[in-house]
Amino acid sequence: MSVMPFDQREGVIWFNGELIPWADAKIHVLTHALHYASAVFEGERAYGGEIFKLAEHTQRLFDSAAMLDMKIPYKVAEIEEACRETLARQGFANAYVRPIAWRGSEMMGVSAQTTKINVAIAIWQWPAYFDPAQLETGIKLDIAEWRRPDPKTAPALAKAVGLYMICTLSKHAAERKGFADALMLDWRGQIAECTGANIFFVKDGELHTPVPDCFLDGITRRTVIELARRRQITVNERVIWPEELIGFEQCFIVGTAAEVTPVGQIGTYKFPVGDLARTLRADYLAEVQPTKVAAE
Repeated sequence: MSVMPFDQREGVIWFNGELIPWADAKIHVLTHALHYASAVFEGERAYGGEIFKLAEHTQRLFDSAAMLDMKIPYKVAEIEEACRETLARQGFANAYVRPIAWRGSEMMGVSAQTTKINVAIAIWQWPAYFDPAQLETGIKLDIAEWRRPDPKTAPALAKAVGLYMICTLSKHAAERKGFADALMLDWRGQIAECTGANIFFVKDGELHTPVPDCFLDGITRRTVIELARRRQITVNERVIWPEELIGFEQCFIVGTAAEVTPVGQIGTYKFPVGDLARTLRADYLAEVQPTKVAAE
């Protein structure tokens, strides 16, 4: 399927406080972030013209920047308003929202004490992360060779661009073998997450999900846990080992891009797409819709 390159799209991008034409949102080849991965970002979705959990996403952007010793030169409320303004100018009701903050080109080297922190917000239409035709049978996951790092070796709880290098490698390897994505273990060999989504398992009517101590505690993850508890479904946040895969009855992954996506296979382990996964997917899709004011 042909995809239009992202530098050739139309519209505007919010760039350091101004809405500029999409094609003009450029940086220099000697930008520090390009060479040293000094950048953080967010992935958000708009539904019906409203960005779901915008406040939580924006605060996480600032928290991630602080972990990378970056001070964003705007207030949280200013970035929230910029996201809304850009969405309105793009004219999309349903869209993907990508704020990013990065170190500029004022210094080139490991040290970047005097670099400017830049911020941009781009918005485009992105209907589905995985093939919608796979929702009934569930996507297939490979088991990645790369592992999530020890938090003592990297800012593992930040949504930092450098942490996604091993995700790209893992997803490429999985796709070459016919899988949609890859399940990643952590440095201890425990189940962690997929390349861009958190993971849940079902057993005896209860949910089981890894403790996010070396990867993102996703905003969608927290939303799904809340939805499950509303239905009085027990949620077990715990250490999960790969050998437990044989005992789970269902599996699904969650994320802003993935939303709630059933999993039908991990490596050689297979899972039916059950009612619980379907119910939580339906609950999530209902939750993200803007609140409708009852007609008087």
